Amino acid sequence: MSLISLTLAAPAMAQEQPPRTLTVTGRGVESIPTTLTKVQLGVEVQGKTAAEVQEEVARRSSAVVELLKSRNVEKLETTGITLNPVYSYEGNVQRLTGYAGTNTVSFRLDTPSAGSLLDEAVKAGATRIDGISFVAADSAIAVAQKQALREAVEEANQQADAVLSALNFTRREVIGIRINDAAPPQIPIINYAVMAERADKAASTPVIGGEQQVEASVTLQIRY
Repeated sequence: MSLISLTLAAPAMAQEQPPRTLTVTGRGVESIPTTLTKVQLGVEVQGKTAAEVQEEVARRSSAVVELLKSRNVEKLETTGITLNPVYSYEGNVQRLTGYAGTNTVSFRLDTPSAGSLLDEAVKAGATRIDGISFVAADSAIAVAQKQALREAVEEANQQADAVLSALNFTRREVIGIRINDAAPPQIPIINYAVMAERADKAASTPVIGGEQQVEASVTLQIRY
């Protein structure tokens, strides 16, 4: 006699379906006027001995820094100090001819004052202006960032509404938010060389700012 056992499996529990979602990204851009000028300038000296060069660089740099401090510039800091040998080559023979030293600083100030201060800095001893760039005030950038974020959210919502409406789906709640970028892009730096004899000119160096764009993008994940 044989025994046959039959086991009937219970139907598997239906798995819960993941929510249907739509992901959209919006972008906001605000243009604000630049009111500050960032400057990098310095002193460059060549001479026969390292001590001579270093002493002259220090003397001129101190005069330039004192001038900048007296004008109450912002974020004044040293950005580079160098002292290097200078060689000449004759008939594949290297010969030490002297030394070259530099001391560079950076700072920022109100753009309307930048031109005259550059001229004064050259008179005080600066021999090079490595570059300038224009930026908006920190407070203006913060306000623009918030507005750019609002614009980004509005654009993302408009995209979502257009897509869901075209597909006859009903929009529900936002279940995910990601802020991709709310930082202002760098303004292109204007680089140029300035000769020391510019200090002899009566006219002030013209410095004219422009606009700075502050961008932000927001990604929304919306259930429907």
